[in-house]
Amino acid sequence: MAAAQKKIKESAGDRLFLVVVYILLGLVALAVIYPLIFIVSSSISSPAAVTSGRVWLWPVDISFKGFEILLSTPEIISGYGNSIFYTAAGTLISVMLTVMIAYPLSRKAFFGRNALMMIITFTMIFSGGLIPTYMVVKQLHMIDTRWALLIPNAIWVWQVIIARSFFQSSIPEELLEASEMDGCSDMRFIWSVVLPLSKPILAVLVLMYAVGQWNAYFDALIYLKSADLFPLQLVLRSIIIQNNSSGTMDAMKMVERQQLAELLKYALIVVATLPVLVIYPFVQRYFVQGMLVGSVKG
Repeated sequence: MAAAQKKIKESAGDRLFLVVVYILLGLVALAVIYPLIFIVSSSISSPAAVTSGRVWLWPVDISFKGFEILLSTPEIISGYGNSIFYTAAGTLISVMLTVMIAYPLSRKAFFGRNALMMIITFTMIFSGGLIPTYMVVKQLHMIDTRWALLIPNAIWVWQVIIARSFFQSSIPEELLEASEMDGCSDMRFIWSVVLPLSKPILAVLVLMYAVGQWNAYFDALIYLKSADLFPLQLVLRSIIIQNNSSGTMDAMKMVERQQLAELLKYALIVVATLPVLVIYPFVQRYFVQGMLVGSVKG
């Protein structure tokens, strides 16, 4: 009994294995953290220091000129507002539609659920293509409207699969049967029982859809024409292209513009990624839990 309570000593092979694991994890962490530090340091360094390659870890000749230019640009403020709207509205619509289709597919009593799931999964492999999709959006009169960024890509198949797996493993059939015996309707059951028990998977869906909406720019590039509807990503793209175009100017001005363009790239990255980095810590716990339950089980 006493011998069983003694701490089991690790063998030399186990210790070597742990050392290797820690080294690999340290390298992975370094590979992830260093680019973030480099981008932030470059965004607050002087344009000359950035273009000359003197910035490799810490800021050199600290300057906030890049952020001053961005914050003084009206298009940036407008793009921020549009991106916030697209992200909030798009995430709300996508999460609602995903739950509405994933929950019925998780119930055994739903007729044809396997066939419908196969049809939905089929779209992960084959799609209509860009031109047919554009024609559909045009026929629906959504070109150059906010709806063009909210409706066509409202549901992602992978998110439907994750949500369906979560509902299958976490919402037992007995719970539904008990609610039906008490006279509870399907909508009341979803609102009062399913959603409160599905906070982890809802956090996963919200984060995935929000990040996708925030970073999206291709749909805006295809469907939008009015500059006042552009999201932040498209505005940032336009600013970079304008600063990279040299035109007819003397050599000194060309060098200054190239330096400024290089500085703006890093400042734009910080501006575009900051909201996601701020929000993620608040949903990390639910995100990890939902990913494990929704992807491993079922």
